[in-house]
Amino acid sequence: MTPERWKLVEEIFYSAIDLPPNERAAFLGGACGNDAELREQVEHLLNCDERAEGFITSAAIQISQTEQTQTEPMGEAGVQFFRRRIGVYQLVREIGRGGMGSVYLGIRSDRQFGQRAAIKVVKRGMETDFIIRRFKNERQILASFNHPNIARLLDGGTTEDGLPYFVMEHIEGLPINRYCDTLRLPIIERLKLFRQVCAAVQYAHEHQIIHRDIKPGNILVTGDGIPKLLDFGIAKILDPDLAYDALDPTVTAMRLMTPDYASPEQANGDPLTPATDQYSLGVLLYMLLTAHRPYHLRNLLPHEVARIISEEKPELPSIVIDRIEETLSIDGQKIIVLTPETVGRDRSSSPESLKRELAAGIDDIVMQALQKQPDRRYASVHRFSEDINRYLQ
Repeated sequence: MTPERWKLVEEIFYSAIDLPPNERAAFLGGACGNDAELREQVEHLLNCDERAEGFITSAAIQISQTEQTQTEPMGEAGVQFFRRRIGVYQLVREIGRGGMGSVYLGIRSDRQFGQRAAIKVVKRGMETDFIIRRFKNERQILASFNHPNIARLLDGGTTEDGLPYFVMEHIEGLPINRYCDTLRLPIIERLKLFRQVCAAVQYAHEHQIIHRDIKPGNILVTGDGIPKLLDFGIAKILDPDLAYDALDPTVTAMRLMTPDYASPEQANGDPLTPATDQYSLGVLLYMLLTAHRPYHLRNLLPHEVARIISEEKPELPSIVIDRIEETLSIDGQKIIVLTPETVGRDRSSSPESLKRELAAGIDDIVMQALQKQPDRRYASVHRFSEDINRYLQ
């Protein structure tokens, strides 16, 4: 397969994997057209993704049922579950997945002390040289970080069957948008929470790392109200000395992104800078404030997504909240209807008060972060956050 062909396959795969399973067939029909071989190649990757957890699935339910008895000697059960253990951790269940790795809840099985952790493993069938190197780079990035709003790395290694893994602190929390809506946080509290996320991203930038995949699912908020930034799996390392291994430049040009939160430069395959993360933060803030997305990108082909992100200007937050429209629920499983009343209710406000609050300065802040040209955005995420702080004061 040529690099150009692989680039196309991967673009469609990464777009399809973020869709609910019942929407993928229609998307692939449009994205692949009459190219049956292209569709077969993408479907093969999707099938690999579905089968990836097979090496633990057979025992997942049994492990979950015995979780509370892990302090007892393992005996024959330990032999049965041997392949489901990584390092000193017994795998319990899958708690997340992405394009190259699955994340499992693990509990210590050595009885030294009680601890839960999140264990990320390269998925079976996805262990290409490119994926392995990117995975190890993510592990190296986390090893260099120490910030209260970024999930900590605890350990790492290679499984008996040759798959790299790393162990992170297990974050008990909700995606940031769900957390805000569940507690019906007002705008001021959402802005304060968002500034903590900005602090984590600024810290990464100061360490020469661009996250490239900022979205609600990668920001969990704990019961104590502390947001934690996760998943540096497609991060760009600006300082080559920090990388575990160099990546093929023809491969790094691939547009690894989540379309709804991607910047124009990501969508067009242009060079990336820290301003790329600032744009994604702007999209995130737009959604936290209004519940609406800046653009409607569902079921669109990659070139259509790139055109919209690059050319169309979003409505002001204070204007978009007046719209009545359908959108996917937070879990992506059902369609919900957004109205001015529901948006205001989830922000402990009336539509009229919310509109006035957004128009009183927040509109300008969000729209500057969403400028099409990177050099027209804030000079840094820190400056973005400081502008929000001035509004709060």
